[in-house]
Amino acid sequence: MSDLLTPLFISTFIATCIAGVMPLLLASVGETIGEQAGILNLGIEGMMLAGAYVGYAVTIASGSLWLGMLGGAAGGMAMSLIMLVLNTWLGLNQIVLGIAITIAGQGITSVLYQENYANGQVSITPDSWMIPGLSRIPAIGGSIFSQSGIFWLCIVLAIVVASFLARTNWGLSIRAAGQKPSSLDAAGGSVMNTRSQAVLLGGFFSGIGGAYLSLLVVGAFTPFMTQGLGYIAIVVTMLSRGRVWIVAIISVLYGFTQALGAAMQLAGVSIPPQLISMLPYLVIMAVLLIFARSVYVSPVLGAPYTRGAR
Repeated sequence: MSDLLTPLFISTFIATCIAGVMPLLLASVGETIGEQAGILNLGIEGMMLAGAYVGYAVTIASGSLWLGMLGGAAGGMAMSLIMLVLNTWLGLNQIVLGIAITIAGQGITSVLYQENYANGQVSITPDSWMIPGLSRIPAIGGSIFSQSGIFWLCIVLAIVVASFLARTNWGLSIRAAGQKPSSLDAAGGSVMNTRSQAVLLGGFFSGIGGAYLSLLVVGAFTPFMTQGLGYIAIVVTMLSRGRVWIVAIISVLYGFTQALGAAMQLAGVSIPPQLISMLPYLVIMAVLLIFARSVYVSPVLGAPYTRGAR
């Protein structure tokens, strides 16, 4: 076991942890905005898959990871238009629409993959930004400070969202739309516009979360590659109660357990690989059970808002 505690192993462990953290963190940030505005988005899985596929296709066509991430964001936002039009504008049921978005995302991306890439898939190798000085730190320098520039941009985006939700009038309007939308209307705000922004931002972050998964974690697209990550993002968001820093902590816990499972396999621990694959999900379930009493769900979450209705 002591042979595993080498700088190379520690660096690989941290890199594996980061790979597990980022897609979940990005999707959960998007869902946090949505839930704070009263939108329960069960379609994150479909949006992530759309972002993963479009991001991969754009990267292959353009040769640019940055354009691929933009394509992934566009793919997620395109899927979120279903929720925007049918729920926010027309008032249809959010749960039904979310399930429909997930099924549509799974089906469409699977068909497109089989049609275009199943017989000749191209692997993608992400770039690395070597931060002078810091990238030379033993063990952690080669994992944390040698990441793609996209990693740092995504971290900045999460911090910006956390700041905007907590410290700006926009964040106050988002929370009002999810807590007491009639008060937002009475104050001269627009519940429809606020929730529309939340839905589109949710699609944006789900899309880049999916693109991050396919481009920077896997390096390719495969059907159903999210494997329930969208539903975990919903659980993480409910546990966080709108605080992005808690979203980050739970996402790190998820990534840590993923890396721990890989480390146990390398260490030769005699545990069935199926159980090791289940470990991150079991940990999230345990966290949910432990902190279930502290979960707060707004009474208007999932309910369409009609101005003047009682």
